[in-house]
Amino acid sequence: MYSQPTLDENFIIEQTHLAGPGLPLNERHIAPISIFFLITSLEVGGAQTMLYKLLSGMDPTRFSVQVVSLIDLDLGPLQEKFKALPVRLRSLGMRPGVPNPVSVLRLARWLRADRPAVISTWMYHADLIGGMAAKLAGGIPVVWGIRQGDLSREGNRWLTLQTVKACALASHWLPSRIICNSEASRKVHAAVGYEATKMIVIPNGSDLTMYKPNEAARRSVKKELEIPEESPIIGLVGRFHPHKDHHNFIRAAALLHHDWPDVHFLLCGDEVTWDNLQLTAWIQEAGIRKRCRLVGRRHDIARLTAALDIAVSSSFGESFSSVVGEAMSCGVPCVVTDVGDSALIVGQTGLVVPPQNSTELAKALCQLIELGREARISMGMAGRSRIKKNYDLPDIVARYQDVYQELADSKSEKGFLIEGAA
Repeated sequence: MYSQPTLDENFIIEQTHLAGPGLPLNERHIAPISIFFLITSLEVGGAQTMLYKLLSGMDPTRFSVQVVSLIDLDLGPLQEKFKALPVRLRSLGMRPGVPNPVSVLRLARWLRADRPAVISTWMYHADLIGGMAAKLAGGIPVVWGIRQGDLSREGNRWLTLQTVKACALASHWLPSRIICNSEASRKVHAAVGYEATKMIVIPNGSDLTMYKPNEAARRSVKKELEIPEESPIIGLVGRFHPHKDHHNFIRAAALLHHDWPDVHFLLCGDEVTWDNLQLTAWIQEAGIRKRCRLVGRRHDIARLTAALDIAVSSSFGESFSSVVGEAMSCGVPCVVTDVGDSALIVGQTGLVVPPQNSTELAKALCQLIELGREARISMGMAGRSRIKKNYDLPDIVARYQDVYQELADSKSEKGFLIEGAA
């Protein structure tokens, strides 16, 4: 005689077999929903970091996950973090910048074999390849992920812009949903032809348990970097990339240094070291070498951020700046350029200046220095409250899960209708 299995029996029955009439919901034993994530690479970057945070927060009793990278996996620090998660990691083995139609067929074979409920793709190349493979595999629902707010020729490679054009055309029939990580990215992509009715905005989330005010961090960082206790620290966290506009920051730092010579500048991120000859030349020309600390890639970003008096985003191209949210989570007031959703993120708890304008950036930094430490702390705590209200990571994870659940449920319902009609 058939008996309903229990969790203790460690017996999983596919959800589609449990949806027959007459079986109460609370007696069903539903297997986790299978989600297939496809991303261009697992190198350190904003999209990869947000994917890691999402997977770290997803409910493993509701979702089973695998992650596929278009290019080869290596032993980078972020990939090691992914390996520590209860997810399966694979790579299609593609070469960067080299389109390969065979990879689409290979991915389609994997999808037909695994039959995930939903495919979630991150970044343009993964969006296009994942969408085509999903169609070949039998119409698996696809959620595209857009994480860029600048489509200028200045800030993008030719192949990337061509992929954007292809995605805009395909967006009308390939994806079921398009998740943008900012209002700015939604508007920019709708303007170039993306299907606006499929777009929703789910911003990046900040982990307020990791990023938080930490006076001990402030003291230890100053000691490590040999910065006097009474000297304010202005920080820029970000890899060396044209979008981040380090040159704009250095020019503003030079202007500020004229009036506030005791201020120190902390910069960290990939290629942000004294071995970077271009960055070093800018600093030398600005005359602030003794006031700059270039620490490169670090694994203690939360500690470094909590040590700052002011955090800066000097970019001319952003969609959603996670480092701004992380600084605000640490109670650090921010000066940001008016790109992407940066102005929306800080609201009234920070200062906003035009991009590529070092004079206005320097004026804003000077304004916050003149406020004094107590006023900056008050502004910073207002920023932390704003992050808690609008960008708290558990809330962001829940919004992603709701999208995946909706599409998985819709797929199941369609499957039952077809089965019943047969």
